Order: sequence, then structure tokens, then C-alpha cells
Amino acid sequence: MDSTATDRFETGRARLASLAYRLLGSASDAEDVVQDAYLRWHAADRARIEVPEAWLAKVVTNLCLDRLRSAPARRERAAGAWLPEPLLDGDPMLGPAETFEQRESVSIAVLTLMERLAPVERAVYVLREVFSYPHAEIAGILDISESASQQHLHRARRRVAAARRGGEVDPESARKVLEEFLAAANSGRTERLVALLTDDATAVSDGAGTARALWRYDTPERIAAMMRTAFRPSPGRRRLAGGSPAIHIARVNGRPAVLAVREDQVVGAVAFEVADGKVAAVHGIAAPERLTRLTAMWHRLEPETQLIGQW
Repeated sequence: MDSTATDRFETGRARLASLAYRLLGSASDAEDVVQDAYLRWHAADRARIEVPEAWLAKVVTNLCLDRLRSAPARRERAAGAWLPEPLLDGDPMLGPAETFEQRESVSIAVLTLMERLAPVERAVYVLREVFSYPHAEIAGILDISESASQQHLHRARRRVAAARRGGEVDPESARKVLEEFLAAANSGRTERLVALLTDDATAVSDGAGTARALWRYDTPERIAAMMRTAFRPSPGRRRLAGGSPAIHIARVNGRPAVLAVREDQVVGAVAFEVADGKVAAVHGIAAPERLTRLTAMWHRLEPETQLIGQW
């Protein structure tokens, strides 16, 4: 491939990766899809491609849809043992973040919710809400009619709005809520933890990838008990973690989060949704294969001061 064609692809690589990540919820899968798109770009008759950006967006979107519809993907998601791959803020794969919709679409909560959408609904929502494609272009990308694109968007918006936990929260305010919540968890003050949770709060954990299904907690009392246990160290939990990790506060997928870091390796990420001054949702991810990219970015970006030096 000539250098001009390669440069043109590389110029749009980050945008394509961001599109694929939002559709798949997996950074590693997104990287694979973008590489497949590069190979197709390499093999294509580029002289016949009028708008390369649109052509590549169509290729990436349809490669993602193929993966979402594949038997392995359906089995994984049907088993209920799947959470999105978390990304550290500053990772270019998170993509555009100028609007509320763009920032919201990459949160762990919304990426998890989008698993309930049909693949084509998910694609229409991302292409329209995040990348501002007109319905005419979306119709061409997905080989559907404009009216069908509009209907898919309407359904997707309705489902996302139904699960939304209030409006956008100022990052500093969200961090203060998280710090207070963690202080209560570390001290074992269950009643204070319950008071800092919304009445309809939820918590989900992947069980470090060892469980066949996600661990779910759906009352403030159960969540408080789980968090109190998780943040009060014991010899048994240290053995399970392979040692004593340091605990950091960070921002993951645009939300306040806690990272457990041991020997420069992120071994756990817990992302929090904050609404009305309280914690509305908790997502815990510790499966090692879901933390590879986050660890790599952790090494590149300057980490914040440890919240707990040794857990």
C-alpha cells in the first residue's frame, strides 16, 4: 500500500477504534476489528472509493455487528458473565467527549445497558448520538431505510433514558461523594454506607472472571455489606489478590473509580455512578484479560496519589 493510503487510514484509526469500542465494549476486540478494516482497505480498489471515511465506518460497523451476532458472543452475553472492558480517562479509544451524549455513551453503565439493545439499534444509537451521522448515511452503512434508522434510534434513546441516573455530575462533586463512601467502607460504618446509596442503587461484579455469572446486589443494605467487606482487608482476601495492592482513585470511562494496583499491575477496577449526591451504581471488574489495556495506560499516564498505601 502506498504511504498516502496508509497515512489516510492512520489519520482515522483512533476514530474507528472509538466507534468499535462503543459497539463492542471491548478494547481488544475493537483493536482486532480496526486491524481487519485496515486489511480490507489494503485489498480494496481505493480508486473506486469516493469517501474513504464513510467506507471505513461502514466496514468497521459491519465487522462489529458480525461479532455481536456471532455464536460465541451470544453465548457469552447470554450467560450473564460479561461486563465492558474499562478504560482509563485519557485513553484515545474513549473518543469524542464534547457533548453529554458522547460522554454518557462510554460509561460502564451505558455500555452495559446497550447489551440489551439489538445490534442494529446499538449501531444506530452510536452512529447518530456519538458521531452525528445523518440518518441517510446510517441507512447506507447498515443497509436499512432512513425511516428504519429513525425508529431504531427512537427505541434505543428510550431505553437509555429509562435507565439514566439523573443528569451529568461535576467530576469534583462526584469524587467527593466517592471519597466519603470509601471512608465509610474502610471504617466499616454500614449505616453511613447505606445513607450514601440511592434507594434503587445496584452493584455488579465479574467475580474476577471466575464466576459463571455476574454477582449482583440490588438493595442498599446488601451493597453496603459487600463494600464494607471488600474494602476491609483480611489475610484471606490478600491471598486471593496475590498480595497487598495499593488503592488509587482515578477516572475510568468518564466516571470516578477505584483501582487496585499491585506491582504496577491493575488487578481490579471499580467504577461508580453518582446521582443526586449519592452512589447510584457500582461496577467491579477484575478479570485479568479486561484490565490489560487499562494497565498499559496506567503506566503511560501519571497516576494519582495512593488513597490507601497498602490494602
